[in-house]
Amino acid sequence: MKITRLKTWQVPPRWLFLKIETDAGVYGWGEPVVEGRAATVEAAVHELSDYLVGEDPHRIEHLWNMLYRAGFYRGGPILMSAIAGIDQALWDLKGRDLGVPVHQLLGGRVRDRMRMYAWTGGDRPQDVGEGARALVDQGFTAFKMNGTPEMAIVDSHRKVDEAVARVVEARDAVGPDVGIGIDFHGRVHRPMAKALLRELEPYHPMFVEEPVAPEHLPCLANIAGGLGYPLATGERLHTRFEFRDLLAQGMIDVVQPDLSHCGGISEGMKIASLASCHDVALAPHCPLGPLTLAASLHVDAVNHNAFIQEQSMGIHYNKDNDVLDYLVDKSALTIEDGFCAIPEGPGLGVEIDEAFVEERAQVGHRWRNPVWTHEDGSIAEW
Repeated sequence: MKITRLKTWQVPPRWLFLKIETDAGVYGWGEPVVEGRAATVEAAVHELSDYLVGEDPHRIEHLWNMLYRAGFYRGGPILMSAIAGIDQALWDLKGRDLGVPVHQLLGGRVRDRMRMYAWTGGDRPQDVGEGARALVDQGFTAFKMNGTPEMAIVDSHRKVDEAVARVVEARDAVGPDVGIGIDFHGRVHRPMAKALLRELEPYHPMFVEEPVAPEHLPCLANIAGGLGYPLATGERLHTRFEFRDLLAQGMIDVVQPDLSHCGGISEGMKIASLASCHDVALAPHCPLGPLTLAASLHVDAVNHNAFIQEQSMGIHYNKDNDVLDYLVDKSALTIEDGFCAIPEGPGLGVEIDEAFVEERAQVGHRWRNPVWTHEDGSIAEW
């Protein structure tokens, strides 16, 4: 069997789908994308296709290493996201060809279903209590919210008070037993993070995510020592080597690799194993589409340290289409009582409606994240 073609589609709301085809008629789907840079990743996928056409798709580890090592310049969000979607599609293809789910190829599942969480509150968080109650009513036992809108590098303590008040609102709405993930989104700089992290402690977050931007993670050793709740990060780290240094310094409690950004299932498995060596939990980042979610669930299925899975159904970004819209069988990713069953179909266990993909690709997207500014006109972190 040889790879013959890589096809891509940009589809709403902000996703990129990939299909790898072979001369045997077997195919696989993946989701290579960086939010807001879909066209750039799409170009990278087609550049990388030169290494893939004519190759045996079953040699996934060999092909991954060729894509990563043969280009000399390595890593970064664009190249690793292109590799990620290709890797997902190769695992999907292999599972389909052998008639087994990907998790069987990875060693077999250690769990039957995965605890899930949902989002509430939007980019500039508001009405978090009402939204949190609605999610709990749907059966979720955990949710995530943005902690704060834009915040200056040194800001008034009023911003800290307002952020804490929103968490109090959410905690009061759902009670003590529901998990609350608080995403700082890299918006909080070291001088303010130092105060905000400590003032959130009485409200027992499930975790605080991206407490500082990824380029400033070394400061956590000084500003976050002794906190009584977990810190999480990883969506903007792209290789096991970036996670290695973070874990070795003992600064983080939950790793959040994104299976569409970190080199796919192959690299995600290595990151998960590395985290387990440090007794660190796994919670893959996934505000994306059905293929990223399915890939995440297969990695969750075989890693004992996986504890919860993000998903984007109903998220504020999904304005034109949502996760299940692109599936032939929407029950493959159904969430019931806050859990999703591990997909058991061949490959990733989801069947993409290619005709619908073609239709929606005619609409496409040009999604860009908001550009925020401070009062003085300088660019703020989004």
